[in-house]
Amino acid sequence: CSGTDLVDGSCAHPTIPGKVSPLLPANHVTMAKGTGLVHTAPAHGMEDYSVASHHQLPTDCLVDESGFFTEAAGPELKNKNVLEEGNEAVIRMLQAAGSLLKEEKYVHSYPYDWRTKKPMIIRASKQWFVNTANVKAAAQDVLKKVKVIPTSAVNRMLEMLDRRTFWCISRQRCWGVP
Repeated sequence: CSGTDLVDGSCAHPTIPGKVSPLLPANHVTMAKGTGLVHTAPAHGMEDYSVASHHQLPTDCLVDESGFFTEAAGPELKNKNVLEEGNEAVIRMLQAAGSLLKEEKYVHSYPYDWRTKKPMIIRASKQWFVNTANVKAAAQDVLKKVKVIPTSAVNRMLEMLDRRTFWCISRQRCWGVP
């Protein structure tokens, strides 16, 4: 079938009884890669987050900061590492529900942490969004008081701050910003 046949359709969740998810069009999924419709994990990637935001879907994150399923993922997955025993548990759950069409080994191109050489899981984190106008004005005032070498860099920074549309305060990494 073509993707247009599925527009406005929905899918029953294979492991959560009663949960129904809409099939959504997404520009980042082409006919060359599939139907043009996606299942989405809004908390685990920018494209999925954009699709979910456009359709006003919640951004539920079922994975904690250490890469383990949270309680919200259900008792069968809670406290399991998503890249290890959690993956096997999901496969068993899909088999039990009769929802696994095919299983095969696939080497995913995960991003890797340059320090630990371990795969990273992209996940949403808590952000504190602030009044853009107040932060922008304060940042520009403070920057004007900073001695910058070379001095020509100040204007470039001020212009960048002026163009910035979204502001948030966030601690993404416990060891700071690269």
